[in-house]
Parts: sequence; structure tokens; C-alpha cells
Amino acid sequence: MLEERSFLVSRNFDGKRDDGWGFMSNRRIKNIESHQEKRPLDTDDEETIHPTKTHKQSHGYDNLDHGFGFLDLSLVCVDQSDNNRRHAGDYSDSSSLIHAIGRDNSISCLLKCSRFDYGSIASLNRTFRDLIRSGELYRLRRQNGIIEHWVYFSCHLVQWEAFDPIKQRWMNLPTMSSNTCFQFSDKESLAVGTELLVLGKEVLDHVIYKYSLLTNSWSFGQLMNEPRCLFGSASLGEIAIVAGGSDPNGNIVNSAELYNSESGAWETLPNMLKPRKMCSGVFMDNKFYVIGGIGGTDMKPLTCGEEYDLGTRVWKEIPNMSPVKTGGAANAPLATEAPPLVAVVDNELYAADCADMEVRKYDKVRKEWETVGRLPERADSMNGWGIAFRGCGDRVIVIGGPRTSGAGFIEVNSWVPKNGPPQWTMLGRKQSSHFVYNCAVMGC
Repeated sequence: MLEERSFLVSRNFDGKRDDGWGFMSNRRIKNIESHQEKRPLDTDDEETIHPTKTHKQSHGYDNLDHGFGFLDLSLVCVDQSDNNRRHAGDYSDSSSLIHAIGRDNSISCLLKCSRFDYGSIASLNRTFRDLIRSGELYRLRRQNGIIEHWVYFSCHLVQWEAFDPIKQRWMNLPTMSSNTCFQFSDKESLAVGTELLVLGKEVLDHVIYKYSLLTNSWSFGQLMNEPRCLFGSASLGEIAIVAGGSDPNGNIVNSAELYNSESGAWETLPNMLKPRKMCSGVFMDNKFYVIGGIGGTDMKPLTCGEEYDLGTRVWKEIPNMSPVKTGGAANAPLATEAPPLVAVVDNELYAADCADMEVRKYDKVRKEWETVGRLPERADSMNGWGIAFRGCGDRVIVIGGPRTSGAGFIEVNSWVPKNGPPQWTMLGRKQSSHFVYNCAVMGC
């Protein structure tokens, strides 16, 4: 099921593709493959559009380019930096990071660097590597309001990709190791802190796979107190809330839980006012909202939403919060219809109407929806399935693309609402014959 201030930099593009994914952008060293602790980077055969590579030959490094592989590079470069420290006198104290300005000033500089470049920075020596892998920089960035948003999505059963709107690059995550049952089960996803959670079901039990940005690896995550699927969810910094859904017996629930990525623990929250599944969730004005879905004994669509105040721990019903369905979507069978496609930017709520190809905005005072413009014309979907509609910093992101017999494309389009009615800019495009199955936005 589909989930939920980037700074865009113009780039020149060529027709080549990225070689793979480290957890952040790094420079690849020419002889990296010869190191004993290396492993080959993930590749695929799909066409990828990315910035033109640059090459340098200085400081003893040959043929530096924008390849990926943070963990590999950090190990390769440590040996050389250790050797340099033995001959550097006072400069051997790497705990100061950039020795001339001290540790605190060094960190202040690093906070302002793009996280796309953190892999290259980590390759300098063990101290830089440990600083980045510990997550300290991301915690400090969050405290200082420095956030970059990357989009994570899956068009394959076990393969996830990331798209960086800043550098406009596609990157492959490591392949998930899961059984066939999980691969073909309904899956939910959410990004929280520096983690991507993918929730689904294996043969007998529910399971959560957790991808860590810090280690570029998948592991098992802590299960919810009450496992579920088809729920609404959203994240805010290092916390996320999931609400509603279906329990392992297929019953629609009104329970909710909060996940803290720092502790890895789930906390049970007060129950919602109404049971609901196939709903969506967002954070807006520092409150969590669950929108739409199906509920009640008659299994009919719910037009109301619910607001959860993290301070008072109280739920409040909000009438007419579910986007009004028009055109073909109004007559679509409930079982085939996607949850509401909603996104929050600058504390304003937007929705995508795929039947009429329109974008709508929610008026929080009048509690009504109004049409503000059109979706990208090539954003094909099937009753709302197959595309992603997300808030991504100061812009709305739509991931989808045109489909033809035996071929198709995935496109990333963006719109900045503060600039006026929807004017879509294509940030990236790649060939793909698949729809978008899951999508989440990680801000850190």
C-alpha cells in the first residue's frame, strides 16, 4: 500500500546510470575491488538519468567519481589516514575532526553539508566514519532544523530504490532477504528517523523489515504490540504513528501505536473513536490525523477523519476530512480502491483525485476540499494504486508514469505549492515496466 525543505540544485545529465547504492553518496576509489573486505555494488539494467560524473587526480587518489559504497570506502581510506597520522605530529589527534578549527566547529560545518556527501566525508578516517555511522550528525541536524528529504519506493517485490531530489539521482538499496509469502503479501511502509520500515506477513506471523541508513543494511524490526495491516501511518522526526487497519483475524481495529526509532520500541496509544482500515495518515500542525478508510458494520467509506493530540493524548473527530471521490472513483468497488492519496506541505493538506486527474486542497476552517489544479498528465494509476503522492519538504512529489504494452516509465514530478497553482517539474525519469507498490519519504 502506498505511504507518505528539500533544496533542488540544477545539474547536467548524461545517459549513463549509477552503479549502485551506498547509504550515502561517496567517491569510489579506482582499486576498491581489490580490497579484501569489499563486496560488489548492486546494479540493474534499467535506464537511469543522473548528473555528469567528475574525475579528479589529487592527494594520492586516482579516478574519483560519484560512485556509491560508504562502508567499503571508509575501510579503504582508514589505512592511509592512520599512516598519515603517524607522521602528522599534532595533527594526529583526529578527535578534533578538522584539527585547525576544533571538533565543535567541525561538526557545525558538517551539519551544513548535504547528506549525499556524507559517505565521502566518512572515508577520510575512522573518526569521521564513526561520527556519521553513530547517527549523531542526524540528531544534531534535526535539532537545528536542517532536513533533506529523500524518496524511497519499491517497484519490485524485494527491491527498493531511493531518489535524491537534491542531486536528482536514483540509488539502489540492498535486496531484501525474505520468503515468498512476505514478497506477495500486502505490505505497508513508513520512513522514520534514519530507518525505513516495511511491514508485511510471512507464513504464520506478521514481520517488520528495517532498513538502516546508517549501516546500509536490512534487519528484523521490533513487532507492534498489536500486529496489523491496511493501516494509516505518518512520521514526524524520530517518531511515527500507525492507526487502524485489520488484525491477524481480519477484524477492523481502532487501536493505534507510536514507534520511536531512537529506542526501537512501540507504545500503545489510546484507541481511535472509530475502527477503520484502508485509511491514510499525516502529521499536520504537530498533530496526527487519520483520514478516510472503511469501517462500521456495513463496511462503508468513512468521510470523517480523526485528530490525535500528542500533548493531551485525546482523539477528536473531524467531519468531511476524507477527499470527496468523483468520476469513476465514486463508483469503484471498495475492495479495489486505494486509500486516500494525501500529502502535507507547510501544514496544508492536499489530495490527489486520480479519476479526474485533479489536485485538491483541504480548507481547515471551512472543513471543505477545493480543486487547485491538475496532476501530471502521465501519472497513470489503477483506482489510485500504482502511484505515490507525498509531501517532500516544501513540495509535493508524484511518482508514477505512463504505461504502454510491455513498456513504461517511472517519473518523479514535483510542485512547490507556495509558488502558486500546480506547475509540475520533472526531476527524474527511468524506464520501468512496474507500478509503484510502496513509497515513503525520509527526512533527516
